[in-house]
Amino acid sequence: VYGGEMFQVHKAACEFAHSTAMREVSEPFDIVVTTNSGYPLDMNLYQAVKGMSAAHQIVKKGGSIICAAECSDGIPNHGSYGEILKSQTSPQSLINMIESSDYQKHDQWQVQIQASIQMENDVYIKSDNLSIEQIVEAHLLPTEDVSMKVRELLSKKYQKGTVCVLPEGPQTIPFLSGVDRDGQCRKVRPTNC
Repeated sequence: VYGGEMFQVHKAACEFAHSTAMREVSEPFDIVVTTNSGYPLDMNLYQAVKGMSAAHQIVKKGGSIICAAECSDGIPNHGSYGEILKSQTSPQSLINMIESSDYQKHDQWQVQIQASIQMENDVYIKSDNLSIEQIVEAHLLPTEDVSMKVRELLSKKYQKGTVCVLPEGPQTIPFLSGVDRDGQCRKVRPTNC
């Protein structure tokens, strides 16, 4: 609990949040394995995008994200997220539709986040409650086993690759220092709120 002068209190609270939730890494990874921090946060695919987004902060462009999420509530069937995903044939076409000046639909922002990530990275989903068909309809790549997928990617796509695991997904805020996601040298550090 912080009390006192508003700007000093805000700064102290931000510094505390930075020290407890944020983790600096020196370079992006080829593969980032993430979750959405378990139930109830991973109850559906819509929510799991938050874990994907955390991983996206530190995965190389062209890298792979593997997200394990229970998705006991499915895509879900309520809201517009699933409907929007099914309305187009690719992440690029989703972005084009959402960015058109006349498009506005509830839940579009989560689709936009997901599609933006997929424009730069392969995204695999491990879920015991989504069918392969549901995962593919969401423009994602299904995987039955996270460990096997990591081994496969390391042997076929990223020989001598790097791997990061975010077991709590969006509960940790990873950020790069030293290089950006393209591997270009620069200092990247979030400001104090």
